[in-house]
Amino acid sequence: MVEAIALIARWFQLAANLILLGSCVFLTIVSISKQAYEEKWVKKLERFFLWLAFIVPIGLLAILTTTIIQISGDTSLLAHPDTWLNILANTQVGQVWIGRFASAILLLITVIYLRQVSFRTRWHYVICAFASSLPLIASSLASHTAAEELSVFAVFPYALHLIFAGIWFGALPAFLVLFYTSKQCEDNQLTAKTLDRFSTLALPVMIMIILSGFIVGDRIFDGQYAALVATTYGWLLSSKLILLVIILLIAWCVRSHWLPVMMGRDQTSDHVIESKDSIWKWVRIELFLALILVLLATIITHTTPVKHAAIENWPFPFRFSIVATWNQPNVAVQVWVGLFFVLSAFAVFKLGKHRNWVLKRIITISMILMISGLAIALPPLAIKAYPETYRKSPVPFDAISIANGASVFKEHCVECHGYQGKGNGIKSRTLSTKLPDLLIEPHIREHTPGDFFNWITYGMADTDMPGYADKIPDEDRWDVINFIHALSRGYQARILTPEVVPDNAFVKPPVFSYSGHDGSSGALQDFRDTKAVLLVFFSWPQSQMRIEKLKLIYDRLSELNIALLAIPLTEPAPEELAQASVDLPFPIVTAGADEISTSYSLWRRTMNNPDIIGRGTIPEHMEFLIDRNGYLRARWIPDVDRTGWAEIDVLIRQISLLNNEKAKKPYPEDYIR
Repeated sequence: MVEAIALIARWFQLAANLILLGSCVFLTIVSISKQAYEEKWVKKLERFFLWLAFIVPIGLLAILTTTIIQISGDTSLLAHPDTWLNILANTQVGQVWIGRFASAILLLITVIYLRQVSFRTRWHYVICAFASSLPLIASSLASHTAAEELSVFAVFPYALHLIFAGIWFGALPAFLVLFYTSKQCEDNQLTAKTLDRFSTLALPVMIMIILSGFIVGDRIFDGQYAALVATTYGWLLSSKLILLVIILLIAWCVRSHWLPVMMGRDQTSDHVIESKDSIWKWVRIELFLALILVLLATIITHTTPVKHAAIENWPFPFRFSIVATWNQPNVAVQVWVGLFFVLSAFAVFKLGKHRNWVLKRIITISMILMISGLAIALPPLAIKAYPETYRKSPVPFDAISIANGASVFKEHCVECHGYQGKGNGIKSRTLSTKLPDLLIEPHIREHTPGDFFNWITYGMADTDMPGYADKIPDEDRWDVINFIHALSRGYQARILTPEVVPDNAFVKPPVFSYSGHDGSSGALQDFRDTKAVLLVFFSWPQSQMRIEKLKLIYDRLSELNIALLAIPLTEPAPEELAQASVDLPFPIVTAGADEISTSYSLWRRTMNNPDIIGRGTIPEHMEFLIDRNGYLRARWIPDVDRTGWAEIDVLIRQISLLNNEKAKKPYPEDYIR
């Protein structure tokens, strides 16, 4: 019951705010003459302004009341002022609400002032439109994107989306009031021109609504667009998009067909009368659909977003993937042919409009071409999918998971897939199907982690791949998937060199936690935004001279604000650890070293030394530079790269390049995607 009241309050408050904004913009744009019927429609429209302005703060009070009840679960707390003050002063929700309520009161004062002015100019409506936009801008601070990142970049697209939505949706009642009043007048020319002037503005406004909505949606979906048809949030948004398409079709009919007929010279013709009736009927339908759309938008705002609502069960036996299908025979040709048909649909649409074809003919031919184009282009892009296809891994892409995955892979998978996942294991020649190369080929990129989980769990139909649901626990299966992703990522990262390429961060290394010999502890993520990190993987005593050199230059490295972690590739004997750590100013990782070295050894490959034969060879010494955003940026392997960072000045230059970078990149995902 409380949720329903909260939803209705949000809907009424938002709709009232949008109508006020759109009506004021409508009055600003249209020219208001001194004809009696025009003055009448303006007064009739303004009669609603005060009521709408009151609904906005009243709706916000209802929203705050229901929020307190939902948080506390006790309606009796509403009688205590401390409850209200605590919510308002100590929560982000309360502080945002204060901003929204203050702007709503300012809007109410502006509307009251507007009613007192006997002669109103366009500037009065501009001021009222500006005041109407303030509560919408403030409400964007409570959006999903702002909740995760309260910044101008996060809030601006959402605020822009609301404002342009208000200009379009809020103008519909003004449009109808003007049209209804004008029906009593014999001369419809001026009214038609007024409506035509606004409908011309409506096109760029709708384009801005779509563009800003796409930006907001892209941030919320974070690339997981399959959620459009597999989550509650996606279903609601899909319904909203379908409504928007219907509304756009109605608006197009009004703008390009009925309105021009209404502006004809013979105002008594049957076509003009029919067009007026059609406009009156369909714009009312458009307003009704728009109200439903605003209701859906209100529900969506308070629905768990896609980032936090995993797709547990994909409902279709297929999915579309350009990456996995484009290189298959004839796929590109079919897609381009289909796109040609789709573009032809738009061309026919424009041609029919230019030659004044009957509306049904234009729509029918265009739809046939559109559907035919999609029927040709989409099937070749479809590949098999499973209920787990879009399931997110519950296990982070970290060193512990990768190391355990390597162990499980060695126990259950090596005999067929080989030590490096190349499909050349000892049993591979006896199998009826050719195994994919998990190291070199793009097999990992072409399929989702959920696909691999399904195959490992249930096996692959029509192949020799068995299921391991009874042999490998769920978490270990995800560890195996992390391992094979690390294999592939490590091979793709062979282009890394000792030289940093400025502003070119894309290699995502495993994260890890550690404890050092000196009692220090932490995680790789702790250094994000603060320091670059130099990881030194060493063997003892082979790396002794390098460790001594790093010890001597540590003060210079500290001045460059870089953290240094030394990680043994094999567990040193106690006496070796004692010898290596004498007067050492940086920690040698002890707890977690085995897992870290196992996982980072997968990043050992270089262009000159791909190391894809047999089990592979782990170098005796490796060093990695990780930037402040968490990306692996450079690597030095003495056995392969020779001099490289052996010259300390070369290492200093690479660190300086990282420190001088200004671009802020999103952190690498903690989970494989």
